[in-house]
Amino acid sequence: MAVSLKVDLNCDLGESFGRYTLGEDAEMMKWITSANIACGFHAGDPTVMARTVALAKANGVAVGAHPGYPDLQGFGRRQLELSGEDIGQMICYQLGALEAITRVAGLRLAHVKLHGALYNLAASDSMIARVVSEVVYAFDSALILVGLAGSELTRAGEAVGLRVAQEGFPDRAYLPNGQLMPRSQPGAVITEPGEVAQNVLRLVQEGVPVNGERVRVDTLCLHGDNPNAIRNVLEVRRALERCGTIIAPLCEIVLG
Repeated sequence: MAVSLKVDLNCDLGESFGRYTLGEDAEMMKWITSANIACGFHAGDPTVMARTVALAKANGVAVGAHPGYPDLQGFGRRQLELSGEDIGQMICYQLGALEAITRVAGLRLAHVKLHGALYNLAASDSMIARVVSEVVYAFDSALILVGLAGSELTRAGEAVGLRVAQEGFPDRAYLPNGQLMPRSQPGAVITEPGEVAQNVLRLVQEGVPVNGERVRVDTLCLHGDNPNAIRNVLEVRRALERCGTIIAPLCEIVLG
């Protein structure tokens, strides 16, 4: 049984754009330890990025880059036919944009977590996983690479020498191979807070099921665009505290 005595809580934030607002970033920031901030491709813009970084700083939350496909209309959840080179440069571009904003704010990037369809592709495609890992390492080898627990991406990240965080999703259903159930399938997204809290206990106490084996989790993602996002994070925190799991930032959990 894989038990996490400490776990990080992360959330995808800064996904508004212009006059379009998505999620309750200010409230979510009070309850998490890591913020994955959209870098302007699938969502976000320079002003939203700067405001979200400022929110993270005010709440003592670690800032991570959340790069995705250049797909505002599809919110980065559609896979685009791009070469490995294109994907690598696209990620580098987004890391540079958010790194500049965090530097101006007096912060440093702590981690990288891909978004949506790009996240899922890197979790299953070993070539893309290697490209992503090499770009992140070349950009800043001190960054923590967050990936789906037991995935190609976490294996590739470790292989190039990055610190890696195995990620679990309390508000998502899994396939037997450890991949996330596609959002197009019924039941893929869990919205009821009590069920999310029960799921989080399974994840931290047993790990993520991957082809019959269990992989520990270092960080748990709570989606800010879930209709019950605030209730979910509060229920998750209560469940973790009741079972004695300490909520801590990734830098305390993923040692290197």
